[in-house]
Amino acid sequence: MILYGIPNCDSTKRAIGWLKKKHIPFTFHNYKESGISAAKLKAWCASAGWEAILNKRSSTWRSLSAEQQQQITDTQSAIVLMLTHNSIIKRPILEYKEAFLVGFDEKIWGHTTLV
Repeated sequence: MILYGIPNCDSTKRAIGWLKKKHIPFTFHNYKESGISAAKLKAWCASAGWEAILNKRSSTWRSLSAEQQQQITDTQSAIVLMLTHNSIIKRPILEYKEAFLVGFDEKIWGHTTLV
């Protein structure tokens, strides 16, 4: 099980705390230190849609010009942006058992078989 995120992100902190409280073992992948591959982003986007993976509520998205935002219209353009600005990727993402969860929602995570 791999938890992808940024350590200072509140949602990532809540997810880490929840996993530890439930004694669910996981590996943490820090986007800031380890980056993310285009292949991983492509797989996530193919499964969940790029709109679910790219965080348009982030400060990084809001800091882009309107022109830059308007250029993000498909998976390829979203992946290029996420590779350039990895803090714009929705956090956290939890990969487990050939599946993944995007964002932390305790109710959803609690109803998912994570072990």
